[in-house]
Parts: sequence; C-alpha cells; structure tokens
Amino acid sequence: MLTRRQKYKLRRNLLLVMGAVVLITGSWLFWQWKTYRKARSVRYPEFGIVIPGGYTIHGIDVSKYQSSIAWEEVKAMNVQDIQLGFAFIKATEGIGNTDPHFKRNWKRSKDAGIFRGAYHFFIASKDGRLQAENFIDKVELEPGDLPPVLDVEQLNGTSPEQLKKEVKKWLDIAENHYGVKPIIYTNVDFYNRNLGSDFDNYPLWVAHYYQPEQPRISRGWVFWQHSDEGRVNGIVSPVDFNVFNGDSSDFKNLLLR
Repeated sequence: MLTRRQKYKLRRNLLLVMGAVVLITGSWLFWQWKTYRKARSVRYPEFGIVIPGGYTIHGIDVSKYQSSIAWEEVKAMNVQDIQLGFAFIKATEGIGNTDPHFKRNWKRSKDAGIFRGAYHFFIASKDGRLQAENFIDKVELEPGDLPPVLDVEQLNGTSPEQLKKEVKKWLDIAENHYGVKPIIYTNVDFYNRNLGSDFDNYPLWVAHYYQPEQPRISRGWVFWQHSDEGRVNGIVSPVDFNVFNGDSSDFKNLLLR
C-alpha cells in the first residue's frame, strides 16, 4: 500500500507529465498553424530562377523541409503563363520512416488540383523488399496519380552491384503491387556510375542543375529536376523545380488508370 505522501507525489508527478505533454503538443500545433499562416502570406514576384524554354508542363517536389504548404497558393501562381501542374511528394525513407508532412501534402495537393506523385528515399544498405513494403504500406495510389518513384542517389557504403540488387527488389515489388513501372529518380553522375544500362527500361526523373535546355545524359528521360532554388507562393523555403518531357497527351498517358 502506498502512503498518503507517496500517493500525493505520484499524483503530482502524473500532473506534471500531463502538463508537459499538453504544453509540447500545443506548442507543436501552434508552430504548424503559424507556419501555414506564414506560407499563405508568402508572395514572390516570380519563381526566382531561370525556367528552361520549350516545356509546357512544370512541377515541384517537396518533403518535410518545405514545412507546411499552402497548396492553393501554389496552384494559383502564374508567371508568364507558367503554372505548376504536378508535385512529387516524399512519402517514406528506408525501412520504417515516413515523412511527417506526407499525409497532409498528399491530400491537400490533390484538393488544390495538382497532379501528385509519391516517392521513396532509398537507403542502399537496407533490404529492398522491406523498403518497398514500407512505401506500399503508406501510399495508396489512385487513378490520375503519377507512378511510384524510387529516389536512389547514395551508395551508403555498399557496392554498385549490391545497390542494383536491392533497387531491383524494390522496383519489382512496387510494379507488381501498383501495376505500373516505377520511375527512378537520381542525378546524371550517379546514374552513369552506379545504375546505367541495367535500368534503361525504367522511366527516368533526372537531376541536373543549371543546364540551359536539357540534362546532359545519353538515355531518354521523363522528368528533369533543373533547379533546387525555386520560389513559389505558399512555400516559405526554396523548392526543387521540374519539367515534364512531353505534351499534355504524353503526361495524361503516364498517369495511373
């Protein structure tokens, strides 16, 4: 049996813990609300970067680093008839991690009328099957969404051969589950050094910054991430900019049915 003094101390400690939880939760919610209000108030006179010519479909990719996004502001921004029509959104990383802003971004980007796609950040030293299961568990793709994306840009101490083996696991499992060939995201140098012709039959989203017209890569590509310093209404921090390599019919054919 607890003494009266022990019961008093126990109740006091419980109240202190509960108070701390309420304080922390309240502070986090206030920070989220404040960030969102700030995002709604952000206005840029233009995108702040050079937009490559000859492309009609433009988009961005985001993760927790862009914090709370006012997606309706993103959609409404129009600079010389250039509007953002699609967004790739980080969903998962490795075996057990989920981007804390994924659910919100996933829902609100669609509500704003932006075509959405989800990507998984690949950890080369982890099992490809378990990473695919992490993504599948968190991401439910619908008709009108972009195909799943595997972001692979680091060896993490593994060999290129081991990387290819685990990447292929992820791609095969994702393709079997969603019924569509996934897109690979990486940069030009990493693709040439570590992936290469073994993955030439997959759609490629390639990063190659500050090129005037197109990325310098010999194989075909579907999306080009051409800058990481763009500015968009409704987003406080800089954001990656992308273009689609095709017209509206090509883009429509890429979407899930």
